[in-house]
Amino acid sequence: MAGIALVTGAGQGIGRAVAVAFAAEGTRVAAVDRDAKGIKRLAAEHEGICAYVADVSRVAQVEAVVAAVEAQLGPIGILANVAGILRTGPVLSFSDQDWADTFAVNAGGVFHLSRAVGARMANRRSGVIVTVSSNAAGIPRAGMAAYAASKAAATMFTKSLGLELAPYGIRCNVVAPGSTDTPMQRALWSEDGPAAVIAGDPAGYRTGIPLGRLAEPEDIADAVLFLASDRARHITMHDLYVDGGATLRG
Repeated sequence: MAGIALVTGAGQGIGRAVAVAFAAEGTRVAAVDRDAKGIKRLAAEHEGICAYVADVSRVAQVEAVVAAVEAQLGPIGILANVAGILRTGPVLSFSDQDWADTFAVNAGGVFHLSRAVGARMANRRSGVIVTVSSNAAGIPRAGMAAYAASKAAATMFTKSLGLELAPYGIRCNVVAPGSTDTPMQRALWSEDGPAAVIAGDPAGYRTGIPLGRLAEPEDIADAVLFLASDRARHITMHDLYVDGGATLRG
């Protein structure tokens, strides 16, 4: 898969796996993260990956990094919006700052990157945008209202963007992971580790994972690569759940 891909949140977890997967397919990758050490280490370990430091919640930084990537690497043909944060807690005691931070990254970051890159893609009348959202966008989660709401916003934004950009030949799709073995997921584990996540929590109105396993970051990366590829050339505004059946979607 030739060309240039910009991947946000590439410092660890799913973003890192997506960047590595694109590079393995021969795509030149602009790995973007606010964690300078993480992406510089990634770039040092994998040929074809270049590190760019930016905070996706900051408009000026986003505009600057997109301009830099296009000037140094070439036209961005693929944008993978993967950067995200998770702040948990009950709504009644959730802070204004945690709410604002969650939306600034999970929804605002998708907006900032998609606008900056999408405008350039529209001028070239080609491109693909894939947003990594969450299955929490489609099912209520106790203690995760801000995260779920921000991911729902990112999901509907991406679908609406797909409608607007379709006349330019640009496809916009969503990948919605379930529980995936990443540092973000591990931070939620109790002493039982992944077993409790796989089994589910009836008291919390949360189903388990029918396939009986957590996703690996590479499982999500494979879905992103498929939607970015020509094999998905007639797919746009789609929401692909990769959660082992956890949301029981028909």
